Amino acid sequence: QVHLVESGGGLVQAGGSLRLSCVASGGTLSTYFVGWFRRAPGKEREFVSAISQTDGNTYYPNSVKGRFTISRDNAKNTVYLQMNSLKPEDTGVYYCAAKNSQLGITRLALYDYWGQGTQVTVSS
Repeated sequence: QVHLVESGGGLVQAGGSLRLSCVASGGTLSTYFVGWFRRAPGKEREFVSAISQTDGNTYYPNSVKGRFTISRDNAKNTVYLQMNSLKPEDTGVYYCAAKNSQLGITRLALYDYWGQGTQVTVSS
């Protein structure tokens, strides 16, 4: 059973940066496909980024492309989400998730393991 813990959230002004961390225990995160999702107030959880465990390919929706970067530190069993040029619409609870398959990277139901989330608030 993989246990994921996110950290690094907080309050930041628009244009600022944050780096979120997703640390795994009970499993080797480098063998999993890892995604980041967020849930804005009053909205459903949405896909933010993902990184493949096989070829290192990364994936982003247009809303964050060029501003967010996902990466791994296998020695620390951690996946990061570097968020730059933050906007108020980036506000939400950010979750990391892991799964074995690379299929359906944006589909929440296909992820096997989820963290508890970390709050990101971007003020205007």
